[in-house]
Amino acid sequence: MPAKPANDFPVVALGGSAGALEGFESFFQHLPIGTGMAFVVVPHLDPSQKSMMTEIIQRYTPLPVVQITDGMQVEPEQVYLVPANKETSIERNTFRLHEPERPNGQRMPIDYFFQSLAVNRREQAIGIIFSGMGADGSLGVKMIMENFGMVMVQEPTTARFDSMPRNAIKTEFVDHVVPVEEMAEKLMAYTHLPSIKGKTAVDTHKSSQMLQKVFSLIRNKTGHDFSLYKRNTIYRRIERRMNTHHLHKFSEYINFLEKNPQEVELLFKELLIGVTKFFRDPEAFQVLKERYLPALLKEKKDGETVRVWVAGCSTGEEAYSIAILIQECLAQMENAPQVKVQVFASDIDQAAVDFARAACYQENITADVSPDRLSRYFTRVEGHYCVKKELREMIVFAVHNLNRDAPFTKLDLLTCRNLLIYLSSDLQKKLFPVFHYALNPNGLLFLGSSETLSGYPDLFTPIDTKWKISRRNETSYPLSRMVDFPFTFTSIETVKPFPEPNQLPDKKDMNLGPLIQRVLLQQFAPPSLIINAKGDIFYIQGRTGRYLEPAQGQATLNVFEMAREGLKFELNNLINKANTLKEPFSVEQVRVQTDSGEQYIKLSVTPLQEPAPLKGFLLVVFEDLPTPKFRHRKHKALDLASPPDSRVAELEKELLFTKQRLQSTIEEMNSSLEELKSTNEELQSANEELQSTNEESMTNKEEMQSLNEELMTINLQYQTKTEELTNSNNDMKNLLDSTEIATIFLDNNLNIKNFTPQATHIFNLIRADVGRSISDIASSLKYPSIVEDVKEVMEKLRPKEVHLQTKDEQQWYSMRILPYRTVDNFINGAVVTFTNITAFKNLEASVAATSLYAANIIDIIQQPLVVLDGQLRVECASNAFAQTFQLIPEQLKGQWLFHLGNGQWDIPALKERMNQVLLEGKEMKNEVLEHEFPVLGYRRMVLNTRRVEQTENKPFKILMALEVFER
Repeated sequence: MPAKPANDFPVVALGGSAGALEGFESFFQHLPIGTGMAFVVVPHLDPSQKSMMTEIIQRYTPLPVVQITDGMQVEPEQVYLVPANKETSIERNTFRLHEPERPNGQRMPIDYFFQSLAVNRREQAIGIIFSGMGADGSLGVKMIMENFGMVMVQEPTTARFDSMPRNAIKTEFVDHVVPVEEMAEKLMAYTHLPSIKGKTAVDTHKSSQMLQKVFSLIRNKTGHDFSLYKRNTIYRRIERRMNTHHLHKFSEYINFLEKNPQEVELLFKELLIGVTKFFRDPEAFQVLKERYLPALLKEKKDGETVRVWVAGCSTGEEAYSIAILIQECLAQMENAPQVKVQVFASDIDQAAVDFARAACYQENITADVSPDRLSRYFTRVEGHYCVKKELREMIVFAVHNLNRDAPFTKLDLLTCRNLLIYLSSDLQKKLFPVFHYALNPNGLLFLGSSETLSGYPDLFTPIDTKWKISRRNETSYPLSRMVDFPFTFTSIETVKPFPEPNQLPDKKDMNLGPLIQRVLLQQFAPPSLIINAKGDIFYIQGRTGRYLEPAQGQATLNVFEMAREGLKFELNNLINKANTLKEPFSVEQVRVQTDSGEQYIKLSVTPLQEPAPLKGFLLVVFEDLPTPKFRHRKHKALDLASPPDSRVAELEKELLFTKQRLQSTIEEMNSSLEELKSTNEELQSANEELQSTNEESMTNKEEMQSLNEELMTINLQYQTKTEELTNSNNDMKNLLDSTEIATIFLDNNLNIKNFTPQATHIFNLIRADVGRSISDIASSLKYPSIVEDVKEVMEKLRPKEVHLQTKDEQQWYSMRILPYRTVDNFINGAVVTFTNITAFKNLEASVAATSLYAANIIDIIQQPLVVLDGQLRVECASNAFAQTFQLIPEQLKGQWLFHLGNGQWDIPALKERMNQVLLEGKEMKNEVLEHEFPVLGYRRMVLNTRRVEQTENKPFKILMALEVFER
């Protein structure tokens, strides 16, 4: 068998800060031997203090625990500790240590290592977030998820400090949120999945049709089509979802999707995973700022606009980064032009766009944004950094689909970074002409470092091959050859996150009696208790008065406070062991002082695992034992007369038991001492953070005062906008009334939103009908219902026009239905207009009657007569003409004069005369024309013509009458 690659094993990174030491200890206590994984602990440590973390963790795991050094190889079945004074990364199965670029308070060691781990180990990367303050690790879990790894987070309610776990959960890039005790089980289940073992859960050769089914389900649910995304990416995302639900066959997952609409939404979010950060690839942004942006800005004149499009902006960090660069370039330029900067940032994900619009980011951005930029462009508010108003107003965020929606145009810079790598080559070739069309001449295209120009190499000239910056070329290709027009405009229904599952009821509120009685009757008969790990009593079985008694003071049901003399120590010891190791423990010959004297008992404590409602509880059983024989002797003399060996053995047994209890107490005390030392270090660190927070609060107070003044100014602006809106509303009302067109506005549920006064002439409407369905309103139209027509227009997004007559047959209306589009191009109902076309219908009937009258006149004439249009095509002809020349009357209309009779009328002399009629306006009078017809033979014809001019710029007609003579 081929040997496994050296790096073919998972690497588990454990990140935490304040309060995480307890989590680390519990994690390694529950970790089985032989996992085949490497473990890297990434804590927040004070570089000025000596850390004892390595020795502390070593107590709870048989695996070797070492501190990382530069160049150290990563090996399975090892625990590595990240040093406090270095930035740690992993490169090709080797640890690398780097000098920190940020001061101690601004470092994000968890994010730094997680990102490195994600890039180098991909699906073999596993990240776990434990207790801690702040948001370190939130960006790292996104990177791990983007590279198909696995992420776990400690259940926040079990963490001493829940800020770090909750911030990680907010990213929505988390596979499991579990207590620390269950993490080892989840790890082992994940490493046994097919995709982790090197197998593929999805057979790409047999799943094409099933994949189309997945695309159809997503398209029907969200309106987005992923059929042009790269297949490998799609399969890996689907595998992740299959692994989450422990499904091994693609067909099983298809069935699961069809039965669970919420899973379709989760898969959609999985496919939209967008990992970004401020100034991603800092060197690329530095090159853009120093070399190319200044030249671009110098070409601008005062009053002009610099237009930028950030395509695939995700949560907006890149858009704000570009805006910051432009601001800095303008500030550094001499004689900088007075230009307006407009940045368009778009993404397919509505939730990501909403987050970007809010413009508030977690405090872990300090790892990517310099302190100078933070102070200049951000404001710190309640543990977040919010973008300042002047920078936020430069950017417009929009939901936009590159494959479907029209592009932003007249751009000076277009950035599309780390998006094309997920798209198929066909879709990439379609997008590059779109980018070329959107850019101004010499505009810049900025791609990700892993993306390349393909398909149209003559559209762009690479000017920086390393960081994929290109300049737009002029091309002679027709626009229609390059860009796939037209783009369609359809609204996308916002994907609503499905509700979280209901929380389980509190165990105290559950009816545990029947369940507990069943367990007790099946296993035990002696007096027993059901308690939790804190000793609180939930249920009592049998008579327990000999072992427990109420304590003085406020009434309580705690077993430690109610235990009789001689029982408390053993009870505390057994409960701690059973709760920690999840195993039953018992001890015999426990002497208890009862009301009737001493009693020896057997004490047992068993952790309960089933049924499910009792999981986590402990069963305490008291069993009476007979008193040892030497205790029944009535006289001390008899005791002294007992065999010496028996007495010595008893004393040695008691001494051994006492030593064991003393050793256990010493070990527990040492462990508590180490925990207290660690807690003291964490408290010192927390104290420094609180001092820093206090200084920031004082600064925030001044900023709040300034912000209050800004809000007052904004309030005045809103008042002005309100007045303008009122005036616009009045203008719109007068405009609608003046058109005299009946108009009804409907919402998506076909309820009436508004209508013009003219609509009351057709429908029985009053103002109280606003909000009612249009189907409930009676109309004067001879038409069953307009509801189906409105639904058709809203589904197909195409206007529809129908001519309708009133029931009294006195009026005609043209009903036109159009989708109601908002300013953001969202469909929000329909607009139904009714235009009175009675006069037009009357005129149409009159014209039809006149035409029929003229046709009858022509038919009754016994002389051959033809009516021609301006191109000498037959409008109509008399029956005498058809009979004379043996033509079929039904085939005459629309034929060219010279094609009649299969070309028999192709007479040169006739053509010459008719051209004079057309071009010179001459009329033929008694013109004699002789011609030998192939079928009819010789005919002598006398022709007379007349041009009939029509009104309203309509083309003229020609009347041609003939007299025909045979030889």
